[in-house]
Amino acid sequence: MILNFRIDRNEIKRTLSLAYPVIIGQLGIIMMGVVDTMMVGELGPVPLAASSLAHSLIFIVLIIAIGNAVAVTPLIAILVGAKKTEDCGVYYQNSFLINLIMAFLTFIIIIVGSKYLYLIKQPKEVELFAQSYMQIIGLSVFPLMIFQTNKQFIEGMSIMRPAMIITILANLVNLFANWVLIFGNLGMPRLELNGAGWATFLSRLFMAASIMVFVYKSKRFRDFNLKWSIKNFNSEIIRKILKVGLPSGFQYFFEVGAFSFAVIMIGWIGAKELAAHQIAISLASVSFMGVLGISQAGGILVGNAVGEQDITKVRKSGFNSILLGMFWMSVSGVIFILFKNYLPLIYIRDVEVITIASNLLIIAALFQLSDGVQAVGVGICRGLTDVKIPTLITFIAYWIISLPIGYLLGFYFKFGVEGVWIGLLIGLTCSAIMLTLRFNYKSRRLIKI
Repeated sequence: MILNFRIDRNEIKRTLSLAYPVIIGQLGIIMMGVVDTMMVGELGPVPLAASSLAHSLIFIVLIIAIGNAVAVTPLIAILVGAKKTEDCGVYYQNSFLINLIMAFLTFIIIIVGSKYLYLIKQPKEVELFAQSYMQIIGLSVFPLMIFQTNKQFIEGMSIMRPAMIITILANLVNLFANWVLIFGNLGMPRLELNGAGWATFLSRLFMAASIMVFVYKSKRFRDFNLKWSIKNFNSEIIRKILKVGLPSGFQYFFEVGAFSFAVIMIGWIGAKELAAHQIAISLASVSFMGVLGISQAGGILVGNAVGEQDITKVRKSGFNSILLGMFWMSVSGVIFILFKNYLPLIYIRDVEVITIASNLLIIAALFQLSDGVQAVGVGICRGLTDVKIPTLITFIAYWIISLPIGYLLGFYFKFGVEGVWIGLLIGLTCSAIMLTLRFNYKSRRLIKI
């Protein structure tokens, strides 16, 4: 039986106070992609489809590194709840080392993978555009992971606003760099899609440099030993981070990988369907990044409660976060339905692409609630340091249920791109149910710290 509880307004306020800077920051990150899509969309359907393909393939690998970095937030939150803040600096140093190694491995995989795009049988013109774009984006992994390391560290200590502000400013850097490099303004060469790639690199470099300056110059962290020292590299702490981090990374991998493989399947249908998918998924990502903020806030509060060894607080924090996620995504779903014919116009003027994207937004509206619950479920389970079973849940939901159903509906039953999206809807719903039940089960007993 799921916990009987009344909505706690104070708990809701605490969650929102942590969530809103993360929501704005996550929306800022996704807005970079939205701006890229809008500006690349002016180049035509083929560069837009290439951008969609490249980002989907890159995220299959990058999301493991990002998920691993996210793991340090609940670990820091548990230390804060247990009043063991003297250990936070050592966790920071060890996570920094792990994330740089992950960045290097990710970069190598992206560069090598860009040479073999022909294996997934995409339209030739899309493949040519995507190859060089992937290589440029690959370079931006290093500053991204530096930013991510520092962001997750300070957010584990419930310091949320700096990353938000930096991300907002980075959007301005990205917008200006896109305008200059995509279209060849201010005397620069017209680089088109590759220009969008270099703009992404520059904006991520700005983010990394800004957050490093904040962390190393802020008075709040002067009592922490953040400077690298070989004696502080601790194999036991590295194992702890990886024990939570690697399964967390694969949780993201199984979900994002499923969406990325859906892109490949849609590419088999046609370039216009792929462009429509990119528009619809870009819009859906805006609402998802919002609920991801609620997920992270819920994970921090659950982690704090675990550190305090307070079961009631653990469950209250988790279930109130789920309710907030449901509310957020319900509003998003209504917006998608009401404006399904107008939102695609932000990206492109091709009538056929707009029609397909409008149909996909109806399905996106239907899976908003499930997507919100599963996203928060992953976060609050991570706050319990419960990652292995949730990872298995995401694998089953997306790769055993979602993708096979999507393939059958899309190709065997001839529903096309809409069939693939219905498969995603079913997978998200299964994930939401299983993760909620998992949190309810695991949160009934104390977690050893």
